[in-house]
Amino acid sequence: MAAFALLLIGGRSGVGKTSVAWEVSELLRGKGTAHCLVEGDFLDQIHPAPTDDPLRTRITERNLASIWANYVALGQHRLIYTNTVSVLEEPMIRRAMGGGPVMTTRVLLTAEEETVRERLARREIGSQLAAHVERSRTMARKLDEVAPPGTVRIPTDGRSVQEIAHDVVRATSW
Repeated sequence: MAAFALLLIGGRSGVGKTSVAWEVSELLRGKGTAHCLVEGDFLDQIHPAPTDDPLRTRITERNLASIWANYVALGQHRLIYTNTVSVLEEPMIRRAMGGGPVMTTRVLLTAEEETVRERLARREIGSQLAAHVERSRTMARKLDEVAPPGTVRIPTDGRSVQEIAHDVVRATSW
């Protein structure tokens, strides 16, 4: 089996993971580099969560395995995966990719509190802004403390999506 390549883009809410991933995808398209992009937040949107999977990790793994199998059947071998905690979920993602050799690049996007609050205020126009800001703050602390060694940290404050995406692509060997 050929080695697969995996780019994990993680970070607290409001750092720009989804926007950056789309721009990374565009940069790779421009270079003619084959790849797939999966937004992890869409893999576990089920309510209520299965009683035997309250954190929805098994349903995420099952859904990702199905999607990845379809991509592999079409000859793909590079996956960009975004999710707040993606840099912590590498073992699960590797299993979903079939457990073979995977060359992984972990990128943690970062941003200061003021930047995140401003971005979330534009996005969260309902009643959940305060809750999102607090969860984002909590997750930033956790990710900073437990991100695996070798995780590339890329600041997003005051930078364009294009600049950040170039940094992310440079972090890979793609």
